[in-house]
Amino acid sequence: MFLKFLPLAGLLALAGCGTSTPANDTGIADVHMDSEEATSATLPYLGAEGKKPVPDFSLPDQDGKMVSTKTLAGKVYITNFFFATCPGICPKMQSEVLKVYKQYGQDPNVAFLSFTIDPEHDTQPVLADYARRLGVAAPNSTWRFLRTPDRPTAYKLASNYLAAAQTDLKAPGGIAHSGALALVDDQGYLRGTYDGLNPEQVALLLRQLPVLLNEVNSRKATAAR
Repeated sequence: MFLKFLPLAGLLALAGCGTSTPANDTGIADVHMDSEEATSATLPYLGAEGKKPVPDFSLPDQDGKMVSTKTLAGKVYITNFFFATCPGICPKMQSEVLKVYKQYGQDPNVAFLSFTIDPEHDTQPVLADYARRLGVAAPNSTWRFLRTPDRPTAYKLASNYLAAAQTDLKAPGGIAHSGALALVDDQGYLRGTYDGLNPEQVALLLRQLPVLLNEVNSRKATAAR
């Protein structure tokens, strides 16, 4: 398929053509933050099982380095789920994440994680090329593209972050998935979810991220006393 070989800039342009694409290719319900929560001094704790950190993971990134819940300890991070040949929602979603990365990509306390849901195709070289075409391939980049071992594991991992993904041969690229972004705090708790295809939701993320960072900084300052 020719989309596979287009620069991501071209895919981003294609994503903006025609009618808007729904955040969910399958109709699977997305959970995301309401705009009224943006003024809260602290963000809520989210998750199907209440206040509980996301399960541990350890996965290789586009440079072959291991990224895990342990290496992320003490950092706030933002997640999404994608695949490199996705002709549907991924280009638009990643263009929205880029807005956040441009403001916080140099912050050592913030990390960006994109998990592939098509690990059979998205090998380390493919992920490295994807990062390069997206313009975030610097060795010290805080945006890491992680390879899951197989699709079932990727789909389960997505559910841990209140995203949705499943094999669907009728969907663009053969995988149906949501465009959900998740915001996770320094202790591994899920603190926000956002529709990654909705610029207003991404703007909400940009307003809530500093709220969470202030909370984290206050917690670290208290612990240091």
